[in-house]
Amino acid sequence: MDPNRIVQALKGTIDPSLRLAAENELNQSYKIINFAPTLLQIIVSEQVEFPVRQAAAIYLKNMVTQYWQDREPAAGEVIFPFNIHENDRQQIREHIIEGIIRCPESIRAQLTMCLRAIIRHDFPGRWPGVVDKLQMFLRAQNSSGWYGALLALYQLVKTYEYRKVEERAPLLAAMELFLPRVQQLMAQLMPDATIFSVLIQKQVLKIFYSLVQYSLPLRLINTSVMTQWMELLRQVMERDVPAVSTETLEVDEDDRPELAWWKCKKWAMRILTRVFERYLTSGERDKEYFEFADFFLKTYAVGLQQVMVDQYRQKRYVTPRVLQQCLLYLSQGLSHSLTWKHLKPHVQVRTTEVIFPLMCYKDEDEKLWQEDPYEYIRMKFNLYDDHALPATAAQSLLCKAARKHDGVLSPDAHGPSADPRRKDGALHCVGALAELLLKKRAYREQMELMLQNYVFPLLNSPLGYLRARSCWVLHCFSPLRFHDEVVLRRAVELVKQDLVEDKEMPVKVEAAIALQTLVSNQQQAKVYIRPFIRPVMQELLHVVKETENDDLTNVIQKLICEYNQEVAAIAVDMTRNLAEIFTRVLQSDEYEESEDKTVMALGLLSTMDTILTVMEDHAEITQQLEAICLQVIGLVLQKPVIGMAEFYEEILSLAFGLTCQSVSPQMWQLLGVLYEVFQHDCFDYFTGTHTLRYKTLGVLSSDCGEDAECHAAKLLEIIILQCRGRGIDQVVPVFVHAALERLMRGVKTNELRTMCLQVVIAGLWYSPPLLFHTLDSGSQPLTAHFINQWINDTEFFIGLHDRKLCILGLCVLMELPTRPSALEAVVAQILPSILLLFLGLKHLYASRVLHKPELLPRGNAQDEDHNEEIPSDEDEVSEPPQPVCPHSGGQTEDTEDDEDDFWEEDCLEGTPLEEYSTPLDYDNGEDEYLFFTNALLRVQNSDTNWYQRLTAPLSDDQKKQLQEIYSIAQQGTTSAGVKQLEMKLRRLPLCH
Repeated sequence: MDPNRIVQALKGTIDPSLRLAAENELNQSYKIINFAPTLLQIIVSEQVEFPVRQAAAIYLKNMVTQYWQDREPAAGEVIFPFNIHENDRQQIREHIIEGIIRCPESIRAQLTMCLRAIIRHDFPGRWPGVVDKLQMFLRAQNSSGWYGALLALYQLVKTYEYRKVEERAPLLAAMELFLPRVQQLMAQLMPDATIFSVLIQKQVLKIFYSLVQYSLPLRLINTSVMTQWMELLRQVMERDVPAVSTETLEVDEDDRPELAWWKCKKWAMRILTRVFERYLTSGERDKEYFEFADFFLKTYAVGLQQVMVDQYRQKRYVTPRVLQQCLLYLSQGLSHSLTWKHLKPHVQVRTTEVIFPLMCYKDEDEKLWQEDPYEYIRMKFNLYDDHALPATAAQSLLCKAARKHDGVLSPDAHGPSADPRRKDGALHCVGALAELLLKKRAYREQMELMLQNYVFPLLNSPLGYLRARSCWVLHCFSPLRFHDEVVLRRAVELVKQDLVEDKEMPVKVEAAIALQTLVSNQQQAKVYIRPFIRPVMQELLHVVKETENDDLTNVIQKLICEYNQEVAAIAVDMTRNLAEIFTRVLQSDEYEESEDKTVMALGLLSTMDTILTVMEDHAEITQQLEAICLQVIGLVLQKPVIGMAEFYEEILSLAFGLTCQSVSPQMWQLLGVLYEVFQHDCFDYFTGTHTLRYKTLGVLSSDCGEDAECHAAKLLEIIILQCRGRGIDQVVPVFVHAALERLMRGVKTNELRTMCLQVVIAGLWYSPPLLFHTLDSGSQPLTAHFINQWINDTEFFIGLHDRKLCILGLCVLMELPTRPSALEAVVAQILPSILLLFLGLKHLYASRVLHKPELLPRGNAQDEDHNEEIPSDEDEVSEPPQPVCPHSGGQTEDTEDDEDDFWEEDCLEGTPLEEYSTPLDYDNGEDEYLFFTNALLRVQNSDTNWYQRLTAPLSDDQKKQLQEIYSIAQQGTTSAGVKQLEMKLRRLPLCH
């Protein structure tokens, strides 16, 4: 393989004018033996230009990721897919670690990803030698290879990080050699604070963290070994970051977390916090760790706790992540009597010195508020933002400490002359504790007065951050039971005022959320705000447009549901605004780089869908909404598939909402567009889009996964059932053949097998003569195969619709005037199969009563608990509800237990595909109890011999069940005016 030719091709990929030809050259060469090893030679060569080496590294990474693993031909194919040749693999295995050691950082990152893939597929089987190679570099006296070798070792440990204990044996065998050496390296380098030394230390800590975070290998890490590691971790935490250095102090504070010294502290803290959480926290410990937990608690836990506190008390800079981990460690310590005993006498001091300052408004907050209020909003609502981490951890620690000890709040925080920022901190603390305060009567009774005296005045504060904080506190206390409606009205008015009239956007955002929670939790608040819903909604749309805050789309959706009648007048304008915002978000330059934009766009689509849902009874409004929604749907479908596919579920939900009542000519045109889009590799999204797609035969005849095939078959079934009696005789045979052909190709899941059978059963329901003509018209008659498969798989029909269709189909089969010979052969199984299906239906109907309390008998008034007050946490008792058993009263207890075992919970819940209804599922659809009873009576009257053959195999219990079905059917005929489903739910015997 000519390296110069590859170098020139790689160089061409960097030049836009030569890229296409260069990529074609590479695509024609990559399958040639020795291509991949030549790429590695180019990557490590210092004579090659750096951009070319980078391009080669990326190309090699993609090749290894895609073609390293052995792959078999796809079903029906004889040509093996391309894999990197074993000789090439061996060369790469031999030299890749040296490449990682020698290459600069940006190239090294690509090579480590290659190494991870290689280890995942080849270690230990094809590459046990990786251990010896790494050991050679780590034991070398020359330190230049240590860092690269540790990066490689990290890939080995990461590969096994999430594996089960029994699967980690190859790693543990290797770590018996490596762990002592990396601990020795760490100890040896601790006195050296240079960047090179600290980078190695950081990598050692990352390796140790990945080794122990899910499983602690006690054979490697006994108390003696852990003592050595704990000492190293303590030293890392206590040592100062070099103060006099251009690499530390002169770095901007926002960039300091990226310094190696702080990253080293971060990984030390992550180890300590994870060990505490995984192996010591109550409820998480496995029995094998009891001895270790006891040792750690008594030896290190208290001392480390003091180290954590000192990190922040000394008023020196600490990175947000390190501080957050320290607070998390302290929070976990509250669960243990030993650490809590040590912390308890100092809890108020710790709250005042550590927690409270973190919860106050800070200089950096003020700077961001003034310079970029929109970024301030994003930061405050992003819990994963580094700036938010310490405050969130402090809030969590405060809440946990408050449950242990009452005196955690500073008594003077609400003083009239208090610093405004301390007021903000105090409100932050009170809001954080709202859930706890509302549970305890002693505090709960004071909260209304607290809001009046301390929160309401600050809603008019000249300081924006105090207005925002006050809105947040009202949001936190929105579940409070107000005794004075005047106070509640005042709260609603003030929050509405801050939403509609305030000039500062962070205040508006907090006011919007507070208003929605008050409306949701307080019935009177809903009444107070009703006259103002139009300006409130208009302002919300303005704020969403300005801030693109996803939380506000949720606010709008909830308010739409609360005020659906009032929203009708502005639904079209709201949807138009939402569509404009959606278009702007998608067309913004930052869209592809920001996950927040995607989340925001999804929220906008969901809000539009909510408007469509609540407007479904307003035909004239829905008609106006259609044009707007079609523009949005078109925008998504006309974009490239990559990046837009994540919106398919939402836009198809919109399309579904627009076709529920009627289908306009414009919506029919959409069907063709969807077909074209589906042709472009959209099989992965079929399960979420089959309501509107008819490319189902292609799905059933291709290898696209059984989940998608289930949805394709479901659509075929729906079409047959929906169009019964409407002249689709020409397509039913095509649907039936597609389902049977897929059934005979071999099916792995019960779901797909029964779904294919349901297509054929639907064909039977549509027209028995047409079905049997279709089954017997081919070169190989299929009637016997279909009937036998159906009877044998009766128990796998688990949904309400599935069982009902199956019963109706068997009834049709039972009444055929001309019976196929295959039916005669299974006559003894027909009625038992139907009775099994009815038994499943009975349990399914009865289980739904548990989720529909309005269908259960009403108890006495005193049994209802209307938010009864609980005196204290200690008095709060939760009793388990009495079970409702879906069994007949005549059964014994043993029989009930047996049936509970048989009818598992999954079988009682139906299936996801059942959300798509058919005429059989409507309230006026066919009643399976009546249909079966009438069918059997007709058979009894018209063909006594056939009736005897059907009923002869029944046991006494089955005859008893048959009588029960007759009884239910009789009751159904005399219960006029009551929905059939509810009649059955009420009729089924329930035990209490």
